[in-house]
Amino acid sequence: MAITALPPDIDADITRVTEALAMITPRWNVRILLALSGPPQRYSEVAAKVSWLQSGQLHPKLTSLCDAGLVERTEFTARHVTYGRTERGEALLPVLPTIVTWAEEHLETADRPVPAIEQIEDSLTLLTRRHAASILWVLKSRQEVGAMALARIVMPSSDWTNVYPPLRQLVTDGLVDTEGNGQPYRLSAAGDGLGPVLSALSAWSAGQPLSQGAHHPVWGHAQAQPVSSPWVSSQPRPAPAALPQARTLESSPAWHNRDLFSHATPARAKAAVPAGGPRR
Repeated sequence: MAITALPPDIDADITRVTEALAMITPRWNVRILLALSGPPQRYSEVAAKVSWLQSGQLHPKLTSLCDAGLVERTEFTARHVTYGRTERGEALLPVLPTIVTWAEEHLETADRPVPAIEQIEDSLTLLTRRHAASILWVLKSRQEVGAMALARIVMPSSDWTNVYPPLRQLVTDGLVDTEGNGQPYRLSAAGDGLGPVLSALSAWSAGQPLSQGAHHPVWGHAQAQPVSSPWVSSQPRPAPAALPQARTLESSPAWHNRDLFSHATPARAKAAVPAGGPRR
């Protein structure tokens, strides 16, 4: 069923990307995927790598990742079960460095080094706001759109004024700009910079190589991507897994138990924050 008034192929594209984001955004999902590097592992081995999870939290997370087709559960006997990433799950991982590159350029500057995993989780939080993908798609393709016209496209079966809460949130998050009440909306620099992320997710969700994202009709980014600075963490801890290397880095991030947890307040893009405002 169509979720927008956009052409069917674009509507399907947005739906697939929204579903892809829903698979990986829930808390701990990306960290568990990273912990499943290497050969399939028994439950106790996975639990040891994500030891900050409380008892009973890991099993439902693994089940949801299996249901999403990102993790495979193999039962040899009732007492011998292993978990490993599927080919689909492996293919998704190279998107993560692209998200970190965007976050390093567009999220607020922190007063401490931010681990790559937190950059990813904060960015995913912004992208999974309600109607966010649809609004970003329309603004990217049409440049400037008024609230009423945008509502007719993004939520055609709803009262048009319902577009204001998600729009205000995207403005607060720094992904959308406007000159004020009654003025049209457009992507901010941060919103426009999401091209590599959204086009890669589009390619992955359509079962295509991530390189096809460069030819995406809306978010295509044929130009070379910049190389980010090394990902660092401020406190020592064992690394549960390394991020996939989509580009050359001098070093991998060191991830530590004390700062693995997400912050309650998600980051906002720089464009929405007064000069000097803290990231978190």
